[in-house]
Amino acid sequence: MTENYSKGRQAAEKAFGKTQAPLLAGDRAREEVSSVELARQEKTARLRQARLAKEAEDAAAGPAGDSGKIL
Repeated sequence: MTENYSKGRQAAEKAFGKTQAPLLAGDRAREEVSSVELARQEKTARLRQARLAKEAEDAAAGPAGDSGKIL
């Protein structure tokens, strides 16, 4: 749907678009940072869970100094 606007309206639309472009770019950047932060938090939680499971497994296996190796 194309509409024919006056030259003044076209200039105003163009100027408005130029002022909005940095704001929209900023919004996209914030969304990207948010998604990176969320991914980092999920990875940290996953690694923490794995570490705690390993520590519990090691604790259930026996004393910390006994690795079962013969030197």
